Amino acid sequence: MTVLVTGGAGFIGSHTCVELLEHGHEVIVVDDFSNSSPTALTRVDEAAGRPVTALYEGDLRNESLLERVFAHHEIDAVIHFAAKKAVGESVDIPLEYYDINVSATTVLLRTMLAHGVDKLVFSSSCSIYGQTETVPLGESEPAAPTNPYARSKWFCENIIADACRRYPQLNAVALRYFNPVGAHSSGLLGEDPAGVPNNVMPYMMQVAIGRRAELQVFGGDYATEDGTCVRDYIHVMDVADGHRVALEKLGTGFDVFNLGTGVGTSVLGLVRAFEEACGVSIPHRIVERRAGDVPKLIADPTRVADAWGWRTTRDLPTMVRDAWGFQRLNPYGYETLALESA
Repeated sequence: MTVLVTGGAGFIGSHTCVELLEHGHEVIVVDDFSNSSPTALTRVDEAAGRPVTALYEGDLRNESLLERVFAHHEIDAVIHFAAKKAVGESVDIPLEYYDINVSATTVLLRTMLAHGVDKLVFSSSCSIYGQTETVPLGESEPAAPTNPYARSKWFCENIIADACRRYPQLNAVALRYFNPVGAHSSGLLGEDPAGVPNNVMPYMMQVAIGRRAELQVFGGDYATEDGTCVRDYIHVMDVADGHRVALEKLGTGFDVFNLGTGVGTSVLGLVRAFEEACGVSIPHRIVERRAGDVPKLIADPTRVADAWGWRTTRDLPTMVRDAWGFQRLNPYGYETLALESA
């Protein structure tokens, strides 16, 4: 297939591009590089051994840009990653999150329908489940998002579901993946956020490489084994594989699947796993809770395993070793070579 990947230069998007290319698909990327680097796509070409077909730089809300993309390429399917994604930031700038995440999705859907493109894989989030005591979480658990980021993803799911009901030719799936970490095993690709990282793994990697003094652990008084938040960490290449499989297994109408391991790890447990697997000490300090966080989010991955025969294949030590492999080779992320040559 020829697949349009929105946000294809981002962390999950770039790894998914490699997965698609390695399985023979053609890849078109749209990205505004607001939280990503064009270098990531050069690395995608290198990791996959073949290039993406085309790159368009710009905002998905720009209807003329999307019209140009769809007019120039015979697109068979879309994987939609492009969005703002930081929980804490979304509490501070909620209107921007709704504008960017929701508006981009509606513009994309209109353009797809206008060009007869009827396959969509939507990058959703486990944060939709919100403050729940259900562990692990199945897809039937009611949505109860607790922050603007999560609500924006929930709104997008509903918009896509409504579009599928109105336009029966449209087939879509929302993948609610849990906490993607790790990196491509080559060390060419990894997580390289702009500015101060909002997620624990890239922040921890920058502490490990010496770019930051210590890891701040948000909250040590949750009702968990060690008082820190528990998450279901999933290797980014497993997430990428899940998106590729979703394209191949896409059914009719709209559906939702969790992507996760079913295993919970606390933040302090993640720190210990990294220290044990990589032999590097992580100075850390517990600080106040972060607005919008919930104590536990662990996937029940049974439904996707039953429906598609899909399951994760990489464990936590592999996740932290691969993340560290990228950070060691790229101490300043994708700008490392530019800084070293300056």
